[in-house]
Amino acid sequence: MPLKTLFLNPPSFENFDGGAGSRWPATREIESYWYPVWLAYPAGMLEGARLLDAPPHYVSTEDTIDIANRYEFLVLFTSTPGFPGDIRLAQAIKKANPGIKIAFVGPHVSVLPEKSLRDCSAIDFVCRKEFDYAVVDYAHGKSLEEILGVSYLEDGRVVHNPDAPQVQDLDSLPHVTDVYKRDLDVTRYNVPFLLNPYVSLYTTRGCPAQCTFCLWPQTLSGHPWRKRSSDDVASEMAKAKQYWPNVKEFFFDDDTFNIQKARTLELCAKLKPLNLTWSCTSRVTTDYETLKAMKEGGCRLLIVGFESGDAQILKNIKKGATVERAHQFTKDCHKLGLVIHGDFILGLPGETRQTINNTIAFAKELDVETIQVSVAHAYPGTELYDYAVKNGFMVSGSKMVDEGGHQLAHIQYPGLPADQILASVHRFYDEYYFRPKAVFRILKKAVFHGGERKRLYKEAKTFLKVRSMRNKLVKQKAKVTAQAPEPVEPVNASGAM
Repeated sequence: MPLKTLFLNPPSFENFDGGAGSRWPATREIESYWYPVWLAYPAGMLEGARLLDAPPHYVSTEDTIDIANRYEFLVLFTSTPGFPGDIRLAQAIKKANPGIKIAFVGPHVSVLPEKSLRDCSAIDFVCRKEFDYAVVDYAHGKSLEEILGVSYLEDGRVVHNPDAPQVQDLDSLPHVTDVYKRDLDVTRYNVPFLLNPYVSLYTTRGCPAQCTFCLWPQTLSGHPWRKRSSDDVASEMAKAKQYWPNVKEFFFDDDTFNIQKARTLELCAKLKPLNLTWSCTSRVTTDYETLKAMKEGGCRLLIVGFESGDAQILKNIKKGATVERAHQFTKDCHKLGLVIHGDFILGLPGETRQTINNTIAFAKELDVETIQVSVAHAYPGTELYDYAVKNGFMVSGSKMVDEGGHQLAHIQYPGLPADQILASVHRFYDEYYFRPKAVFRILKKAVFHGGERKRLYKEAKTFLKVRSMRNKLVKQKAKVTAQAPEPVEPVNASGAM
């Protein structure tokens, strides 16, 4: 028998979606939880294992420690914002259960393995990048010396074993929906722009795009794009439909679900007979024919990273897309009846007050159904982080999140202080959602979709609460900035990468 293993997405800040599956770790404006997909793969390979997703199931720190007492091996998925709390939890678990072995996984420890090990003596080893087989091998009794992709301390020095090869045969991995069915309550997961309840999973790994800010391809999954066979995906979806007749939508949370046209057309043809409602991520480079096939195959919504409405910023971050293409893509989607959730980021290299205004105007022109606006976060291991550090754009002593896990601006530029970027997020939301057109769309949904009315009311209350908190924070930051001396202008202020 393997070690009795607990796979943990740990408790954290209230409403914090920051570990095992969230591509943008932070406390949300509206309570949202993504599935712990990465942990589900190895959890499906080990007999007697359990996947515990604490945040959406409201499992407290005390209860988590109690549950961990019953296990011999803990695999904890951490994030940069959540790491300080996660190491305190690991220390408490080790104190209560001294014999337990603890491994940390995720982008943070992949990039900072030595620092992570030295920051917390309770961590026995960390896994760098894809960790599926490393933790399974350890649970089956392999020594650390034999396992690729791990780092650990030995007699006070850090040992970094050679990297493990990326998983190529994705069809050989377990179906994560089997683990969800066993260990998770799907009614606990909510994302405001997806139908509720929903279930998410991956059909590919990796992303060939070179976006400088993107966390996952640069730290965990890599740039090489690998795909499951369309038959394997269709088989899992047919099973999932039987598992959860009450699930209203499935979400393919791949970094680049539809980047290869031939594969997308093939998969849509396999999904069409299943009569499912599904949504996915998408790049604006997707053409009309592919979008049409997706719509006919059951697609309802696309999450699209527009990021900025400024052409130079898109070049600076190596987005591989243009403002003109974004407009055409949006027209194509609306023509086909596909809903768009647009993601935007403020504070990317080259940002100014004028480019922020351009992006807000750009978003209004696109007029997509829902949006998310984030401040640019420079995660260790990303090209954006290296650029911000090299040019002195990181705010001294700054944090990524506040005491509640809400995003803070920690990058600033000459003429554009961090508090101004944070204030612009607040303004962006207000200008977008308090337009008559947007208000009418929300009211129409509440009137004609009775089942959504209660949910919309709850989300509106939460959004307005967070809006008030953000407004208060913005005013406090502005007051502090007004009292501070003028910063010295750093080198290379042009914003070019």
